[in-house]
Amino acid sequence: MTNVQLGCYTVQSHGGKVARVHMQDWLILLLLAVIDFMLNIIEPFHRFVGQDMMTDLKYPFKNDTIPFWGVPLFAVLLPIGIFIVSYVRRKDVYDLHHAILGIMFSILITGVITDAIKDAVGRPRPNFFWRCFPDGVEIFDKITKDVVCHGDKKVVKEGYKSFPSGHTSWSFAGLGFLAWYLSGKIRVFDQRGHVAKLCIVLLPLLTAALVGVSRVDDYWHHWTDVFAGGLIGVTVSSICYLQLFPFPHYEHGWAPHAYFKMLEERNDGPSSSSRSTNAEHSVNTSLNLDAMESGTRH
Repeated sequence: MTNVQLGCYTVQSHGGKVARVHMQDWLILLLLAVIDFMLNIIEPFHRFVGQDMMTDLKYPFKNDTIPFWGVPLFAVLLPIGIFIVSYVRRKDVYDLHHAILGIMFSILITGVITDAIKDAVGRPRPNFFWRCFPDGVEIFDKITKDVVCHGDKKVVKEGYKSFPSGHTSWSFAGLGFLAWYLSGKIRVFDQRGHVAKLCIVLLPLLTAALVGVSRVDDYWHHWTDVFAGGLIGVTVSSICYLQLFPFPHYEHGWAPHAYFKMLEERNDGPSSSSRSTNAEHSVNTSLNLDAMESGTRH
């Protein structure tokens, strides 16, 4: 078992080393951001929408309760703020770096998966009718019987991106990662039965769930869109967290794997050097004794 030795590993002293080791990871993050940007530019698949299908797509077209720009505020910036507070208290750049790296991977991987599925599926939103026919006048192709939309092109484009919910997947990707992080930091699973700690961990998940509920209430998503988005976000955030941190119920579940690996390397360094020096000393002593015995005989 690793002997834990707490110390100051600040951005100034160890930040450059940690960043260099994970340079490729940050470049991959940049690539994921570019891919997600491109997925939002391309036109999604336009699924067939017949006149008899419009019954379930005539819900009111109203503004978002939670605008899209608001999601990064509480799903990304809020957790990063908590990571920084933890760093100020513990002075552990390994924890800060891996927490930020992990949540960014969680958000961007979730974004790519979500937007790729959105473009491929092309499911109409519950308010698709008013996006397609803002004046309420229905027009369908005489041959194919598919809709012939005359609404704003950008609005219609977004109307084909119902499945899965991006608000929900991003919320669970960021806040789900935060829940994992907090459970390790405050030792939720220390077998002492403090329910207050559990409530703290569940709060981010409740917030993400309420975001999903708002998407159904606003008629921007079907409930299955929200369920799928939440599942994607929870799965990706869990994988990303456990890639960098131990399970929270482990004895050393409060810090990233890299922190303990660094301690092992630091502890093994002097020991290895000491063992090597002792071995050389033993060899030299043996040779000197042999020489003395040889001289005595002569």
